[in-house]
Amino acid sequence: MQVIRDPKDFDRNSGVWLERFIFNHRLAILLICLLSTFFWAWQAAKLPVNASFEKMIPQSHPYIQNYFQNKDALRGMGNSVRVVVENTQGSIFDKDALEVLQKANDTLFLMPGVDRSALRSLWTSSLRWTEVTEEGYRGGPVMPDPFDWSQAAMGALRNNILQAGIVGSFVASDFKSSLIVVPLMERNQDTGQALDYRDFSHQLESKVRSLETPKIKIHIVGFAKLVGDLIDGLWQVAEFFAIAAAIAALFVFLYTRCIRSTLLLVFYAALGVVWLLGILSLIGYVLDPYLILVPFLIFAIGLSHGAQKMNGIMQDVGRGTHKYVAARYTFRRLFRAGITALLANVVGFAVLIIIDIPVIKEMAVSMSIGVGILIFTILVLVPVSLSYVGVSAKAAQRSIAQEKGQAAGRLWEFFASFTQRGRASIAVAVAAAVTVGGVLVGSHVKIGDLDAGAPELRSDSRYNRDIAYLTGHYALSSDLFVVMMKTAEGGCLEYPSLVEADRLSNQLRQVPGVQMTVSAPDSVRMVFAGQNEGNPKWMSVPRNASNLNSAIEQVQVDKPELVDRTCSVTPIVAYLEDHKADTLSHVVKAAETFAAAHNDENRHFLLAAGSAGIEAVTNIVVESANGKMLLALYGAVTLLCFVAFRNWRATFIAVLPLFISTVLCEALMVLLGIGMKVATLPAITLGVGIGVDYALYLLSVQLQQQKAGRSLGEAYRYALRFTGRVVALVGMTLAAGVVTWVWSPIKFQADMGILLTFMFIGNMIGALILIPALSYFLLRGLGDSAQAETPVQKEASVVPKDAMRVATLSVPSAELRAAEPAGDLDAVGINVKLRRDR
Repeated sequence: MQVIRDPKDFDRNSGVWLERFIFNHRLAILLICLLSTFFWAWQAAKLPVNASFEKMIPQSHPYIQNYFQNKDALRGMGNSVRVVVENTQGSIFDKDALEVLQKANDTLFLMPGVDRSALRSLWTSSLRWTEVTEEGYRGGPVMPDPFDWSQAAMGALRNNILQAGIVGSFVASDFKSSLIVVPLMERNQDTGQALDYRDFSHQLESKVRSLETPKIKIHIVGFAKLVGDLIDGLWQVAEFFAIAAAIAALFVFLYTRCIRSTLLLVFYAALGVVWLLGILSLIGYVLDPYLILVPFLIFAIGLSHGAQKMNGIMQDVGRGTHKYVAARYTFRRLFRAGITALLANVVGFAVLIIIDIPVIKEMAVSMSIGVGILIFTILVLVPVSLSYVGVSAKAAQRSIAQEKGQAAGRLWEFFASFTQRGRASIAVAVAAAVTVGGVLVGSHVKIGDLDAGAPELRSDSRYNRDIAYLTGHYALSSDLFVVMMKTAEGGCLEYPSLVEADRLSNQLRQVPGVQMTVSAPDSVRMVFAGQNEGNPKWMSVPRNASNLNSAIEQVQVDKPELVDRTCSVTPIVAYLEDHKADTLSHVVKAAETFAAAHNDENRHFLLAAGSAGIEAVTNIVVESANGKMLLALYGAVTLLCFVAFRNWRATFIAVLPLFISTVLCEALMVLLGIGMKVATLPAITLGVGIGVDYALYLLSVQLQQQKAGRSLGEAYRYALRFTGRVVALVGMTLAAGVVTWVWSPIKFQADMGILLTFMFIGNMIGALILIPALSYFLLRGLGDSAQAETPVQKEASVVPKDAMRVATLSVPSAELRAAEPAGDLDAVGINVKLRRDR
């Protein structure tokens, strides 16, 4: 490729067909892209921001299938909201407090998405009391009817609460607050549309929380409120997006020192995000708290890859080539290799599909679509646009000057020194020691949440303060673990079945972390004793079928959540102190052990329902998927590296730093108290998928230089000379794109920010140090075996027949570099030269 200063001297029909098609119709392509941008922006504006309870759980897991199959019989034990009305200056037996409780109850009853028949509070007739009198067993609604607010009525209410046994469940143990349980449906019964959690949360604030007075305080917890708070936090996250974009753009500018091209790269990186959001809207996705991470990563990846393309054009322009010709030269050298690099990124995203959780699968699909968009916006539109706007002449000259003087830099000499035996041995020894330490520490990583409350939010958030109040004042927490006893219709009327359910209830009650258990046998005892003058000796499960039938019928009236209408599903409910990983694993183990020993043809004990039960299953899926995901990830990355290098030693050298960073990342999670869960599992995958680029940058040039006859030290210095700044730029740009997440109001996003920043920087430093160190022991003789060649022979020996082949590259000799546009690197660090202009 010769230096062409006038585009009239350039053969526009040269190059492959794709290049000719793009650059000979560049104005039409830009106009089409402009129109497409308006369309995708219009679609993006319609992208709903919401979440789905069912998408957050592993739907195909057998335990979750058990929940779905018996969902109608478990109303209120899945997706529900709890509202607590607290009298800060007295007890619940106060007119103001009861009026607020009544208004809150009526408001919640009418809100869309509420399962009205299952809503329960002091003001619903389904909450009942029972007592034994001389006339026999009788009962009624807890709230006296009529209720005239008199002292006598208040006394009757207190008496009914005590007789109903709801202190600790619907009334606080200190009698200062009362609870409303609000089961939700996945769809709005009025519109048939999916429940809008953000709108529902806002209604809770505007219609229910607004009932607060100086003496009355309202606490609200539950999945819908949590998701609503998360979605509200997403709008604050937009501020972090702007900050991250500014920091990443600053790194690119410091690298290029060209304002116009930096702004162009920022524009196209943001354009990729707009197109992605538009496509997600068109295919029916919603922007949930997990999917919001994708635009951040796509922007950072696009910006870092775009900087490499711009670098190629700047170098050609610096040598005197016209901007149009420089853009075409860059496209020739970098297009296919750039696709290879982006496909390496896709690998890290695609393996997330292994995780059997819909929201994570959607993240994997979204990331793959986003990278596909970058192939067009970065690899095509950036060169085409720069063929019009060009780059700063001063910046272009500075790029050439930096390239010539870069090898003498102290930093690069420091990294190059690891090609020597002494420092290479030290680096490998330190890496081995760090890896062993990381394995020992990382082996203690927990699966699931490690904190009480909602770990998705900060510990001082309003939601977590409400959780703390509920846990501190009620015996029945919001963390329900439900085991379902499945029988034939009418099976719960059989004495042996109730006895087995009672045994499971007693066994779960002994598990650490379980506050108490509730089941049908408990209520049957109370009813049977009540039917026999309240004599404690009758507080048992009756064997007589008539007595048992009568007791079960009363339980179905008083506590319908414990026995379904067909008497085929009997839930055993364990209320847990928290949903920490250890608590859930202990309860699951106890329930599974009991089920394995007591299941027979008459009854089956099925796991799991309730908020804690569903979370326990999610932890099981995450633990199972973690190993499979890492195996698939490293298998795919290893294969990709082997195809690129055609050398198993080079492949080992490329993959080992990634493995070490993975081990250290898990150790960091242990040290920071971060559990392996749905929110943090993608961090390692994304870090490895993107981090492999560093090895591709450095090793590709190093190997070809060694094959051309250079020693290991010379080859690695040459690789640093051409790719050192690019590697540093990519690492710093990606880290800058996520480090601001640390200050996000969404806790799991902050955790992701810490882990991804560590992975991006750790992979970069590991590659710069371990690649030369490991090369000393595994690849040192590669250059020594090369035959001595003249500079021109070296040039010819490494020029591929197919100039676009990714695994082969051409590095110009010192004598030829001044005469032709060399030195710019493609997205995987390969200086591919097209020897055929036609």
